[in-house]
Amino acid sequence: MPTHYETLRAADTYREAFAVEPPAALGERHLRPRKPGAFIVHTAAGADTGHPDGVPASEGLVAHRPTRALVPAQWGLVPHWVKSASDAQLRAPKLTHAKADLAASGTAFRDAWHSGQRCIVPMQAFFEDDWRSAKKAVPTRIARVDGKPLGVAGLWARWQGADGTVIVSYCLLTVDASKHALLHRYGPPGGEKHMPVILNEGAYDAWLSARPDKAKEFMRQYAAQKLTANPVENKADKLPKGWLE
Repeated sequence: MPTHYETLRAADTYREAFAVEPPAALGERHLRPRKPGAFIVHTAAGADTGHPDGVPASEGLVAHRPTRALVPAQWGLVPHWVKSASDAQLRAPKLTHAKADLAASGTAFRDAWHSGQRCIVPMQAFFEDDWRSAKKAVPTRIARVDGKPLGVAGLWARWQGADGTVIVSYCLLTVDASKHALLHRYGPPGGEKHMPVILNEGAYDAWLSARPDKAKEFMRQYAAQKLTANPVENKADKLPKGWLE
């Protein structure tokens, strides 16, 4: 399961791929847990997040199609029942993902699932560790073969403290990847293999508006032949010039 993903780096990509207005600032390229990211919802749902910065509606959409909104939020879910901001900070890094088979019943996720608080997380790629060399993990970038961005299914939540502090957050939904032709190769040896739920472009609005009992139908693997995996060179691992092993 990825704990690191790459955000979109061009404002126009938000408009062209997801029909939403881009954020005022693109933010960090490499996103990790508890960092500020963003998710996409239908505009009406966006209003319900109560985000203090407001939720802009997207423009230029066909009239009969629901409009979408990009909501700034923290990666790492903070359930509404968390008691304090310090508790929220501790929980968030552990709640970056929800396994599809537990989303409807897991204590941290079930309220969001049954309330229809589903979202789409836009990203250019995500990263997994390749342990097959048996020496050390090799960070690997997973992206679409065609270079288009990924729309990953997620859940969002809104937490408000007694002092009025508001945290809007989200997590990614994942499915079993133990038999996936590509993703089964990644992750620690002997550990569970899971991959993000990557949605087809034509399913975005259906996913956001589906009833909870129908939403489970979207929990499926993305075709391996549509993905590419490339090792990431870590400059810190390079030996200085003239250094002999």
